[in-house]
Amino acid sequence: FVDFFERHGFLNINNRPVWQAIQGGSREYVNKLCAPFRSAIRLSTPVAGIRRDTDAVRVRTVRGEVQSFDYIVLACHSDQALALLDDPASVETEILSAFPYQANEATLHTDTRMLPRNPRARAAWNYHSLGRFAERVALTYDMNTLQSLTASDVFMVTLNRSADIEPQKVIASFNYHHPVYLPAGVAAQRRRLEISGVRRTFYCGAYWRYGFHEDGVVSALWALDELARVMGVRADTTHSDFALAL
Repeated sequence: FVDFFERHGFLNINNRPVWQAIQGGSREYVNKLCAPFRSAIRLSTPVAGIRRDTDAVRVRTVRGEVQSFDYIVLACHSDQALALLDDPASVETEILSAFPYQANEATLHTDTRMLPRNPRARAAWNYHSLGRFAERVALTYDMNTLQSLTASDVFMVTLNRSADIEPQKVIASFNYHHPVYLPAGVAAQRRRLEISGVRRTFYCGAYWRYGFHEDGVVSALWALDELARVMGVRADTTHSDFALAL
């Protein structure tokens, strides 16, 4: 907890860090990352299982199709990765199951009752200290502040309080699952190399660090480095003479 706050500058009294956002949102960098291999991305093709043999990794889809790959990178939540493995090793089960996830309902809306009544008391993140929400955190993000929006309406994203938002002011609702960091999970983070790079399998995901998009990217670079070492090549994202399932 203290390490998280220190790394994000929350403990600073002066010289607080300025948070920056990508213009256009996260879809912009997702589109750029996917551009070189967009034609190879198979959408609406859920994976049912993964079997790792000595000569290849076999990926089975819900339609019963089976494809073979040289290596596989599981870029998803840790519990999803574990559920996909047909034969997880005991160490994989131990490490990947150390990160519990909490379901959070996010609502995009314009109901300003979800912000403090006094505008001077409003912040980018506004925590709702209501007893009946003790099991799950409830808070409201002021998107106009976070994204430097100049719109006349105040756009907000509220977590886990949809029942109290005026229905006519709801724009969209989303369900997310976020990692919950307990001592076992923090300890498991230090054991990543016990499973990543073993049995033709590599793992990346924000759960290896602090749960943010940037952490997912950092862990992807780690996985790429490990894959390059196994293959005996330089870590180069343009390298394409091998079959890889992402």
